[in-house]
Amino acid sequence: MKIVFNILIIFFLLIAFVPVFRRFMFHLLVGRQLVKEQKRQAKAYEQKTKEGIRVDTVPPDANQSRFRGGEYVDYEEVK
Repeated sequence: MKIVFNILIIFFLLIAFVPVFRRFMFHLLVGRQLVKEQKRQAKAYEQKTKEGIRVDTVPPDANQSRFRGGEYVDYEEVK
């Protein structure tokens, strides 16, 4: 039992104080999933850009407003 406890303490000390070991453990636990997700997102982005981007044009009378100067909305002041 004492040997297992010593191994765990050494393992935790390595994780806490040795950045190279910490990076290696992170890569083993999480890194592969990150790489897979990045590849999946890149593939989805490529498919999206292949479809093309559609831009709606602005109608020619967009600058004209239906409200003209001098037309105001009545309101009551609330106190």
